[in-house]
Amino acid sequence: MTKQYLNPETLFPSLPIGFSQAVVSQGGKTVYLSGQTAWDANKQIVGGNDIGEQTRQALRNVQHALEAAGGSRYDLVSLRLYVVKPSPRDIEAVGEVLREFFSAQTPPASTWIGVSSLAVEEFLIEIEAIAVLD
Repeated sequence: MTKQYLNPETLFPSLPIGFSQAVVSQGGKTVYLSGQTAWDANKQIVGGNDIGEQTRQALRNVQHALEAAGGSRYDLVSLRLYVVKPSPRDIEAVGEVLREFFSAQTPPASTWIGVSSLAVEEFLIEIEAIAVLD
């Protein structure tokens, strides 16, 4: 099964920010991942008040959950990022981590949502994901 990553010239260039405008897939097994945060396996916050480090941990958690389903981060087709009171600096830090974590040409489609808070006061970001496995 192949995935087609679409970034039409009629939309703004999103690849430098770290996401695709659309991803098309057909067939395969769809995996819906619950929102992941900066908690490690012992419910300890990784990254403290650093949104970049919290994003890295949340993406590692997404990856671990996906691997348990038989996939890898390259199977992700969509992300939904909930960012607490995002500033331009936060947006840049999150984008930098996304660009590290995903291929520059085939990142998942993404929606970023600014929120006033998450379930635990120390969480700065939560990431939901959808993957399609071969």
